[in-house]
Amino acid sequence: MASDSSFDVVSRVDTQELDNALNQTRKEIENRFDFKHSKTSIEYDGKKITLISDDELKMRNVVDMFQAKAVRRGIDLKAFEYGEVEPAAGATVRQVLTPRSGITKDQSRELMVHIKNLKLKVTAQFQDEQIRVSAKNKDDLQKVITSLKAMEFELPLQFVNYR
Repeated sequence: MASDSSFDVVSRVDTQELDNALNQTRKEIENRFDFKHSKTSIEYDGKKITLISDDELKMRNVVDMFQAKAVRRGIDLKAFEYGEVEPAAGATVRQVLTPRSGITKDQSRELMVHIKNLKLKVTAQFQDEQIRVSAKNKDDLQKVITSLKAMEFELPLQFVNYR
């Protein structure tokens, strides 16, 4: 087993890049003319992002601004779960965005079936919200990575700890 090569398939959001995207969005909101004297704010408590704005049109603009900043910072938009726009206090509307982190057991099954269907000499194991793929041949691991990148999956996938 010591001669095996491996890598981990994970799904996570870089918190520093997320924080940078949020700060850039806040700065743009402060500087835009159409947001002067508006009650628009963005709050992040480490688990969820709460967007508050005057109306649904401004809310859509804030979400678009945030998405543009996130993509520019290398964050995949599939990493967020978007809540419904709901009325909030003071004639405002609120929307909650939740960054998704980790691969659930159900989602890992789909990935592991995909890896198994490649008919390569690799083993895939689910370990604590990630999948470890190992093989004796590094070329097989490269083929698995290429195949998973080409696959349309509901979460953004990253490949780390390549050994």
